[in-house]
Amino acid sequence: MRKLFACIALLFSVSLMSQKTKLPLPTKYQLAWHEQEFYLFIHFGPNTFTNKEWGHGDEEAEVFSPTALDCRQWCRVARAAGAKAIIVTAKHHDGFCLWPSKFSAHTVRESKWKNGKGDVLKELSTACKEYGLKFGVYISPWDRNHPDYGTEKYNDVFVGMMKELFQNYGPIWELWWDGANGEGPNGKRQVYDWKRYKETVRKLSPSTVIFSDVGPDIRWCGNENGIAGETNWNYLDTDGFEPGAKAPKQDILNTGNAEGKYWIPAECDVSIRPGWFYHKEEDSQVKSPEKLFELYLKSVGRGANLLLNVPPDRRGLINENDEAALQGFKKLKDESFGINLLKQANTYYQFTRNDLTDGDISVKTLDKDSKTYSINLQNFIVELPQAAKVNCIVLREAIHKGQSIRKFKIVMNNGEKVVREISGSSVGRKRILTFSSATITSFTVYLEDSKGDDNIIGVSAYLIDEKHVEK
Repeated sequence: MRKLFACIALLFSVSLMSQKTKLPLPTKYQLAWHEQEFYLFIHFGPNTFTNKEWGHGDEEAEVFSPTALDCRQWCRVARAAGAKAIIVTAKHHDGFCLWPSKFSAHTVRESKWKNGKGDVLKELSTACKEYGLKFGVYISPWDRNHPDYGTEKYNDVFVGMMKELFQNYGPIWELWWDGANGEGPNGKRQVYDWKRYKETVRKLSPSTVIFSDVGPDIRWCGNENGIAGETNWNYLDTDGFEPGAKAPKQDILNTGNAEGKYWIPAECDVSIRPGWFYHKEEDSQVKSPEKLFELYLKSVGRGANLLLNVPPDRRGLINENDEAALQGFKKLKDESFGINLLKQANTYYQFTRNDLTDGDISVKTLDKDSKTYSINLQNFIVELPQAAKVNCIVLREAIHKGQSIRKFKIVMNNGEKVVREISGSSVGRKRILTFSSATITSFTVYLEDSKGDDNIIGVSAYLIDEKHVEK
């Protein structure tokens, strides 16, 4: 065995005749997306003022009338909360555009806000640059206002709108496609030309990651509760599927496909309020910091990203109640992960093989130059400098080489005594494991059925508030 010194990241560069299974790999833009981890969704538009969730597209544009809209305030709140980006609903199902699109007569240009001279996207994209946040855009292809919806001409309209977005407000980090498809004002449904939409974005902005039920870059997690599957693969099979009604089943979107063909990781969307748009009667129903932290553990802590909706109120500001909850969440997260108990730990790695017919792990240390075995099972031991109370261990996988860990087990010891065991399947970018606290002096991580090399690049341990751990 070779001795290493542990810090937040453990770098293993090992090569043991692993099965060189060709795994789907993330693009550099997807890798960068994984690192954003947590960001805000902004649902804002006529629904904010009509007290609806899904507008019918028949509202007058003048209902859009924020009295003190300040996108810089949105960005200040987002950055203070630890968010790294903002995605705004540039056009929801009602068809109202938050920018003066030449392809629609239902936009901020037709509203009384700033005498029709306002442009929410311009203000927000500028503010995001100022505050160092990435800028993303949600645009629904469903349009309950546009007279061409339900005809082939509307596909030209939608493509034209996307071109405006990229040409006038870029760079756009993430483009969010809603797959909703209902009737337009003429009673018709649209046949969306998803292939053309994708080709348009790829041509205009190759660095933009595209979200929909089935990607092509980021997928929906299958629910609007902000929770990824306990087993969460970054792989998904999407051939023959489309966003919306033709998407895979929600449980598949939640877990991904273990042997999926494409790298399409999960994004977990959830609102800080019961609704997606602002409703004054929900001011007392904002999720608590503790609830937001729980969602973080069940999204980011399962290898996904967390997209938290925080809708501005009728002033055009993020409400004080929402801001307070975000500040409390940031404080709780910082306190929980502020002290890594492994900073002074010693770490060893070893290789084992499964040579039992019943599938149990036989822990036998192998010489690193051995050519005997065909399965790479990378295990490692962490020894703390002194006994410590722990209830949270975080693993990070080398996802730039794919997602190869199929099963893991962590055995915790106090001296020679085993005091706790936990196990799971997928790891991904980050796996946050919580458990009832135990006083330990060491632990061993067994990575079973691993298909590649250099699996774990980070391990850390913490003692967080006991009320936030899985019992």
